[in-house]
Amino acid sequence: MNSSWPVLSTLIFFPLAASVLLVFIRRELAVRQVSLAVAFVQILLALPLLKFRLGYADFQFVELYSWIPHWNINYHIGIDGISFLMVLLTVLLLPFCVLCSWTYIGQRVKEFHICMLLMTAACIGVFVALDFVLFYIFWEVMLVPMFLLIAVWGGPEKKYASLKFFIYTLAGSTLLLVAIVAFYVAGGTFSIPELIAKDFSFRFQAWTFLAMALAFAIKVPMFPFHTWLPAAHVQAPTAGSVLLASVLLKMGTYGFIRFCLSMTPDASVYFAPLMIGISIASIIYGGLVALGQNDMKKLIAYSSVAHMGFVTLGIFVLNVRGLEGAVIQMINHGITTGALFMLVGAIYERSHSREIKDNMGIARFLPAYIFFFGLFSLSSLAFPGTNSFVGEALVLIGAFEHSLIIGLLAVPGALLAAAYMLRLLQKLAYGEPVVEKARQWKDLNFREWAYLLPLGVLVLYIGLAPTLALKTMTPSIEKVLGYIQASNDNITLEAEHQTSLAGLLEEKNLSLKE
Repeated sequence: MNSSWPVLSTLIFFPLAASVLLVFIRRELAVRQVSLAVAFVQILLALPLLKFRLGYADFQFVELYSWIPHWNINYHIGIDGISFLMVLLTVLLLPFCVLCSWTYIGQRVKEFHICMLLMTAACIGVFVALDFVLFYIFWEVMLVPMFLLIAVWGGPEKKYASLKFFIYTLAGSTLLLVAIVAFYVAGGTFSIPELIAKDFSFRFQAWTFLAMALAFAIKVPMFPFHTWLPAAHVQAPTAGSVLLASVLLKMGTYGFIRFCLSMTPDASVYFAPLMIGISIASIIYGGLVALGQNDMKKLIAYSSVAHMGFVTLGIFVLNVRGLEGAVIQMINHGITTGALFMLVGAIYERSHSREIKDNMGIARFLPAYIFFFGLFSLSSLAFPGTNSFVGEALVLIGAFEHSLIIGLLAVPGALLAAAYMLRLLQKLAYGEPVVEKARQWKDLNFREWAYLLPLGVLVLYIGLAPTLALKTMTPSIEKVLGYIQASNDNITLEAEHQTSLAGLLEEKNLSLKE
């Protein structure tokens, strides 16, 4: 589907233009108001995307303009069922990020909101790019505002955390650049759809898969490349943590689906056991470490390692159920973990501490707060009726379809999630109360209700009626799995050919001996 109105370009360039406008605004309140207005207008600008055709696997809302003809680089963008959901998630989160930062950010307010708008534009660009160079530019541009959000508005160890984040992700980006150059040399184009259609040799696929997989594994992050994540989350301001957890981590898993599975299907099948093993290690390790945390933000950060392990597990079991679960879990993690970080930010504004012991026993003082914390905790542990239950159940079904042992190995991850989230919820709600302090705290205000209630509705909507999300993504997932199936067919044909050839040679040798 080609759109007459450049919807996707508008979603990229509108926040960019708005960030320039903010430069000329002096009053901090006006900066916040304009940023919030931009976020809501961005949602209105995304409404034409609702014309997305369900049941259609190809890219829609495609825009193609020649950019650097000499190197065959184009401004080529579009969305399929997978990237469509990621764009919607990014657009929907922006106003909530503005609202949860309203009083949290008191210094360099203008620069903070400029960084958030730049981040939004770059993230949308990553999900819609259909040219490898364009994708890489957006991928790199995103690093700068995220680095600044941690380095300028972060906690006491912000310099260490921001540098670690930048070095890790830049190292991954370098490997990704090497893979992009290799694809151009071998394929003669930077067009992602054209590269997907090409049949590269297994040796080439194996090397490019490893380069891309390492870059994406750092971004997810998968164990043992996760060490930058807890530091970045703990030091980042609330909105930075929300964007980091809800959108940035998804770029890695999106890259696995869009590039590894689609462009290097033979290598994806070959390396799938390795990726499944790392995914299970991430699930178990993230859950165990989260269980021992006393800092709420650090606990949720390690839970992200475990949750994203479920996502990569769903991707590399290489079947429809697993991939459906992986994509829907990408959306769910963005909603649920983003909301949990917002709640941690809200209690920090009251107690000035993220330690569990400083915020215990607040159910009687902050009932609305505990209600939302309970709802999002249940979602995080995949309680039936919530969004994460749908995602994790599909991933586990996919894992059991792939192998009984793989399915059984992933189950303890679900139990660990229940253990660390219920422990946190129990201590916050009914632990020994810090009465004198907590009595002075006010429950959720209108602004906090405004960003928590819509996310709570999404948790229940996806949990109770996931059909629309599944209908949106399934044709695109089946198309990606078609590349894997074609790869398996080729391997089977090649094996049959070799078997028959060996049989002929054996018969010939026998006849010669006779």
